[in-house]
Formats: sequence, structure tokens, C-alpha cells
Amino acid sequence: MTTSDRPGDRLAAFGNQLVEVHLQLREDLDRIREDLDSYLDGGERPRMLWAHCMTFCSALTRHHTGEDGGAFPALAERFPELRPVIEQLEHDHRMVTGILSRVEELLSGLAPRAGLSEAADGTGAADGTGAIGGTGAADGTGAAGAVDARAVRDELDGLSAILETHFRYEEKKIVEALNSLDVPEWKGSPPAFLLTGDD
Repeated sequence: MTTSDRPGDRLAAFGNQLVEVHLQLREDLDRIREDLDSYLDGGERPRMLWAHCMTFCSALTRHHTGEDGGAFPALAERFPELRPVIEQLEHDHRMVTGILSRVEELLSGLAPRAGLSEAADGTGAADGTGAIGGTGAADGTGAAGAVDARAVRDELDGLSAILETHFRYEEKKIVEALNSLDVPEWKGSPPAFLLTGDD
């Protein structure tokens, strides 16, 4: 995205940049879900799933905490009529945090020490099993304590549905107001809610 050096043009882009961040987050989540679908359909275990999921969870958390601590207070101060909208968005953030916690808990069995990282045996799993379920079973079952791929997929499905509704509502209700904000500290560097996993 190109930005102008004129302050008004730069400020007008914040809401539009929010939409771009949402698009990136949607794409990242879709990619993870596609990897799990392929695995559940009998394909190869997705390599580096744990790292990709944790990177996505971190990026989404940074985005939402950046909104809660930066964008929303600025919007509420300048546009008090948006406070009920902001309260709803913050409620959504709490729901998303709960889902992310469950995803991270389910994925704890996929940590690099237990699987889905690069390993010397080439399977990606430190124990040589090379699979989410511990045995390589496409149904997500496996050794005790192994990750249930279907449970991860179910949580990601729920997250995707909530995020889609949340992003659409947020874009409809605050993009225009966000574009009009003049926040001096945002002029020098992008605020946390506009950063992506690549930043």
C-alpha cells in the first residue's frame, strides 16, 4: 500500500488499513484450516502447523489488544456515540480470547518438542510419529495425550465464524470514524492494531 506524505492522506488511511489487516488475518486462518482439512481427509500431516497457529494467535491477539488499548479509546473520546459499538467489539474480543486459549491448549501437544516441527528423522515429530494424533491416524485419534485434529478444526471453525461477523461489523461501524481520527502518536509508526504477522 502506498501512502502519501500529506498528513491528511496518511490519517485517512487508518480505517482502510484496518480492513487490510482483517483481510490478512482471514487469509492466514483460512490457510491453517485448509491444512487441517487436507490432513483430516487423509493427506500428509501439515508441516509446522503449531508454529503457524501460534503465529496467527499472536497476531490476532496483538491486533485486538491494540484496538482495546489504542483505537477504541481514541474513537470513544472523539465519537462518544460509538461507545455502545465499542463495547460490543470488546465483548467479541473476550469471546475470541477464550477460543484462542482453547486452540492454544489443544495445540500444546503440537509444540516443537512433541511434534510438527522439523526433526532429524524428517517426519517433523521429535518422537518419529510425525502426526497430530501421535500415530498418524487421519481421524485425529492416536496415542494418549495426542492432539485431536478434529477438535482443533472445530475450534478454528467457530473462530472463523465469530471473526467474520466481528470484522464485518467493525468495518461497517468504525472504519469511517477511524479514517477521520487525528492521533499524533500514530503519525510516526503504525499502531499495534494495524500490524500484521509480517511486521
